[in-house]
Amino acid sequence: MSDVFTTRVLDVSTGAAEKVLDITGDCASFLREAAGGRDGLLNVFVPHATAGIAVLETGAGSDDDLLAALHTLLPADDRWQHRHGSPGHGRDHVLPALVPPHATLPVVGGRLELGTWQSVCLVDTNRDNPERKVRLSFLG
Repeated sequence: MSDVFTTRVLDVSTGAAEKVLDITGDCASFLREAAGGRDGLLNVFVPHATAGIAVLETGAGSDDDLLAALHTLLPADDRWQHRHGSPGHGRDHVLPALVPPHATLPVVGGRLELGTWQSVCLVDTNRDNPERKVRLSFLG
């Protein structure tokens, strides 16, 4: 049975453009305080209907490639039945089916156990809502 459960909510501003935002540093900072050198799990959750969490390489083009792939799969046009907000906003509500609003990741010795090129990212295609919350929860 676990003896530690700690949670924190990050306030994140994504701006008016579609974005893949690396939050790995925020996760690491949270774990330095919350994990206390323990093994466990980090759950990252974005409580929004139009955003997701992805684990991917950033800085080498993969973040831009993800946005390009989402444009191909989910074009910002008027095909969507959900039609309020910016043109094509209905696609933003489909995004979490492809980029889930959560990720659960291993923590070993109080540190996030990611692969060499992996980062934890908030994926936000909704230009109408630039303010996001991300809940980080450590169980260990």
